[in-house]
Amino acid sequence: MTVTNAESAAELSAPAAAEDPLVGIARQLLIEVGEDPNREGLRDTPARFARWWREFINYEPGSMGTLFESIGTSQLVVVSDIQVWSLCEHHLLPFNCSVTIAYRPTGQLLGLSKFARVAHYYAHRLQVQERLVDQIAAEISNLCGAPDVAVIAKGEHLCMSMRGIKAAAQMTSTALRGEFSTSPALRSELFDLLRT
Repeated sequence: MTVTNAESAAELSAPAAAEDPLVGIARQLLIEVGEDPNREGLRDTPARFARWWREFINYEPGSMGTLFESIGTSQLVVVSDIQVWSLCEHHLLPFNCSVTIAYRPTGQLLGLSKFARVAHYYAHRLQVQERLVDQIAAEISNLCGAPDVAVIAKGEHLCMSMRGIKAAAQMTSTALRGEFSTSPALRSELFDLLRT
């Protein structure tokens, strides 16, 4: 195959594909910790690092608002042990949470998979666990119009397990809205369900 002068001139004038800035950051990080980003085993690491960050932060949960007609307003609906990963905004280290969401429907039931979609949507960002439960509670309340919403998360934070004190521990945080914040009987019912 013969390359014409016009083709080679076009190739020379075409701008090189811009490198993802996260690739450069990862390469520099490897250098700063004493590694050679060009050595076997690390050559593709900066690109993998960049893809992971883009995938995590740009998470798209899909439809979160599928609703069904409720069969009663005295029900307590609890979806428990939704596993999510997030990133500590203070150290950029992961934390994982087991999230439980409870609500009392007021005419609309939220589709079961939507609870996990909502939890993952708010977890896929730089976060603190206390804000995470509050955002999930607000979104559930907004989606189904239910004022009585409770979100409980138990999490292990690698910023504590891997650095500093280097001790694994579980942190529990809650967001209690509506009657969950004012009714000891409703809170007791919820916690009794979670213990069984």
